[in-house]
Order: sequence, then C-alpha cells, then structure tokens
Amino acid sequence: MIQAKAELQRALAAAVAQLAPDAALTPQFESPKQAAHGDLAITVAMQLAKPLRSNPRAVAEQLVAALKAQPAFERWVSSLEIAGPGFINLRLAPAAKQAVVAEVLAAPDAFGRQPANGQKLMVEFVSANPTGPLHVGHARQGALGDSLCHLFQTQGWDVTREFYYNDAGVQIATLANSTQCRIKGLKPGDAGWPESAYNGDYIADIAADFLAKKTVKADDREFTASGDPDDLDGIRQFAVAYLRHEQDLDLQAFSVQFDNYYLESSLYTSGRVEKTVKALVDAGKTYEQDGALWLRSTDYGDDKDRVMRKSDGSYTYFVPDVAYHIAKWERGFTKVINCQGTDHHGTIARVRAGLQGVGLGIPQGYPDYVLNTMVRVMRNGAEVKISKRAGSYVTLRDLIDWTSRDAVRFFLISRKADTEFTFDIDLALKQNDENPVFYVQYAHARICSVLAQGATQGLSPEGADLTLLTAPAELALMLKLAEYPEMLTSAAASLAPHDVAFYVRDLASAFHSYYAAERFLVEDKALAQARLALLSATRHVLRNALAVLGVSAPESMTRAEQQENA
Repeated sequence: MIQAKAELQRALAAAVAQLAPDAALTPQFESPKQAAHGDLAITVAMQLAKPLRSNPRAVAEQLVAALKAQPAFERWVSSLEIAGPGFINLRLAPAAKQAVVAEVLAAPDAFGRQPANGQKLMVEFVSANPTGPLHVGHARQGALGDSLCHLFQTQGWDVTREFYYNDAGVQIATLANSTQCRIKGLKPGDAGWPESAYNGDYIADIAADFLAKKTVKADDREFTASGDPDDLDGIRQFAVAYLRHEQDLDLQAFSVQFDNYYLESSLYTSGRVEKTVKALVDAGKTYEQDGALWLRSTDYGDDKDRVMRKSDGSYTYFVPDVAYHIAKWERGFTKVINCQGTDHHGTIARVRAGLQGVGLGIPQGYPDYVLNTMVRVMRNGAEVKISKRAGSYVTLRDLIDWTSRDAVRFFLISRKADTEFTFDIDLALKQNDENPVFYVQYAHARICSVLAQGATQGLSPEGADLTLLTAPAELALMLKLAEYPEMLTSAAASLAPHDVAFYVRDLASAFHSYYAAERFLVEDKALAQARLALLSATRHVLRNALAVLGVSAPESMTRAEQQENA
C-alpha cells in the first residue's frame, strides 16, 4: 500500500495541476474521522474554489473526473464519492491494502524507516544534578528523550544522547554539607542538622561508604574516599561520584544509555562562558545598566531584556546555557532537542536570543524543547508522595520495582509531554484490557502463539496468496499497518512520541478485533497461509513500534494465555 499511496499522491498532484496550473498547492490525503466515510479523504477542492472562482462542490466534481482518468486511481481505488460542501472520500481497492503485507514482510525490521539523511541530532534529556536519586519527573524525561531518539533514528538521523549536569554550585555544596553532617554523626531532627540539608536515607549510605574509604565508579568518573570527616572537597567529589553511579544504575534499569556526559563546570574552565559574553558584547547585543550587563533579548521576541552578569560579577543561569548550545552547534548538531521540565519555559526565549545574537548562523528556533509536567503517583487509591530512600519524592527505581520497566516506559510516554499525568500503580499491574501496555504486548504474544501453532501444522506465511484477505477485519488491520511509516514521520516532525503509543494501541485493537472475528488455522490451507502472513506482518510492526517506545515485545505471556484457554 505504501507504493500504491505514493502513486495516488502523484496522481492527485497531477490532477490538481491540470485543473489549476497556477495554484501553489501540495495536495495531501487525510484520514476520515469516521471509517464509514472511506479510507482516505481529499479536501483540496475547498482550497481551489477561490482561485478557480467556483463553488467547492463543483470543483470537487471536476477533480473527481480528472482523478478517474489517472491510471493510479483506476488501479488502486474502488470508489470516489463527493460529500458535504466538497469533500472527496475514496475507498481503496483490496489490492492496495493487501500490498502492505508483502511490503512489511520484504523488510520487516526496516519497514517505516527512512534512509540516512547525513544530519546529526542531539537529544539532551534527564540532565539531573547528582544530588539525589532520579525522581518520577526524570523518569518521564527519560522515557520521552529515549523515545525521541529512537523515533528520529527511524527517520535517518544520526542521533546522540547527552546528559548535562551541574557538578558545582549551591546544590552540590548542600549535598557535601549534608553528607559531612551524617559522617560526623548528625541526623535529621538533631539540633545541629542544617535546615537546608537533604534528609533522604541515601545521604546516610554515602556517609557510611565514605568512612569505609570505598571507591565508587560512574560512567563519567571514579573516586576513592579518604575517610576524613574534615575533607569537605573529598566528600563533595565522593558524593557526586556515588550519586552519578546510582543514577547510572537507575538508567540501566530503565534501559537508557547516554553517549556523552557534559559538565556545566567545563563551560567555565574552558572559557566558553567568557567567550560567549564577549561575542555578545562585541556584536552590540548587550548594554550596562545599574551595574549589571543586560542582553537585548527583546530584539529577538523576548518580553523584556535579561540580565546576563549581575552587579556582583556572577552570571545568571541562562548564560552558561547559551554557551552550552553554541558548543552543540559547533559540534555539528544541526538539530537539538531538549527534554526538560515545564519550569524551564522561561529560559527558552532568552537562550534562543543569545544564540541569535552571537551571529553564528544558528537557526531561529534552535534548540527545540519538549517540556514535561510532573507526574502524580497513585497506589491503592491514594497519592504516593514520599520515598523512604529519597526522603521527599517517589523515585524512578520505586516505579520500576512496583511495576515493571515496560509499564513505566509505556505509561510515561502515553500522554503528550505537557499534559498532567497520573501514574496508576494498580492499573499498571493489571493483566487485562484496561492496562494499555498489557493490551499491546498481549497482542504480540497472541500472534506469536498462532504462528507457532501454524508452524507445527506445516503452515508458513511465505508465498501466501494475499488476494484471499478480504474479510472486513482483515482490510481494517491492513489499512492500520499501512499508516505506520507516515505516523513515524509525522510524530518526529511534531516531537510527539506519544503518537507512537496511540498508534500501537490502535494497531493492537485492530488485531484483537480480527482475532475475535476470524479463525486463522482454517482447513483451507491457502487462506490459512494468507492469514498467517497478515499476522506475521502485524507482529513485525507491533515489535517495531514498541521498540521506538523502548518497550519489549514478549513472545509469550503464559499466565494470561492459560487464563484465556481455561
């Protein structure tokens, strides 16, 4: 069907050019809101009405006549109907839908993937300061960021995953002081315990290992403790390495790996921050006022100018962000996506203004942002707010321990990033149709079971006569399979990995409906093989889509299968 739709797209463009040679339009097919209206819809008649000085329905009639004369429409379309003021609904011939099965089976792992485009993309996500365990907000960023990486890889991008963190500053100083207090025998609630200190049990764990002179190793650093309670700098370095190691364990449990770690401190030690400030000053994009240095960010659409360097000589927090993104650009990343919390919304305009001001030719919308809201966690009908280990919030490790990695990843990607989301632990544990990840994975396992049974009977999808696939549930399933490549492209363009979650649930639903409507291992061997071919294609697309989400595609879900067969 991919080939059929491409031919139809070219034929539609030719027909529009025939009717309106001067119209600068690129007509597209749309999906009807109701399946009863057809398989594809054409709305370009409404756009052509004005330049052709005619009413949309009359234009639609002319367009239908032109389309029927196109060989592609004669081959792949069974009917064209005009509806309403000028909509054109078309129904595809069965052969168009059947073709998708062969297309999937010809390149099962590559179906929907685009060739390499030679461009480099960086996705920066999680980016948690090493001051405590990763919380559910970091979990959502991890699911979003990693899915975006998989999604853009399907579109031919050379993708790099980067983790940026602040290895200095007030929060790190608080971490060191909190750990030192624990080392010296203080604990939360004691008279000498600092009000700003971190109270989680993990601080006691760091203190104990520091006194034991242990060595900790993270992906980006290694440090051995001195055991000296007065060695504050050593305590700081050990605590950072310890928590980076803990974060690595969290991310491994979540099946997220980073290609690079970037330290905020390196922006200062390398001179990048000073170089960035000088470039903006030299470009005339700054001015002095009240002892501070200001960026003329209103020149680039910000609602007011922003302080870059305060009167005490320190830089505001967005200045190193500008320097960091200049480094991204200079490293060859033509596209950058930042997955961050919604509290970063205020920095977007000023960071982009700084990048425009340095005059390096950085595009106006660079970088892209995907901002996510925090996550509420519900268990046994009540909100869970505190983790004993973290002291004040639910951790990523908690979610995985309570449910599963697959459930956490699927649930956290199943809604648009900036919408409020409640993670229901009880729902994630259910083994029925209410649980979306179970529903999708069970579809894959069901297919694998049927294919295995078919193999024992000597049946194979190879060489199947696909023209036998004409049942309504079969046609609906094939139509859904054919949507996969365009869905991936659209989801990437919109930075919307949740679209993949929506799609895979719809595909699972189409399969389950097929499973309920038809038998697969029928006596007619040719029909059985054709249906196994359709199931095999569906299995591949389910697996590919789940892989974009970082979710496994199990071949067996024994307990659920036993319950069904009981």
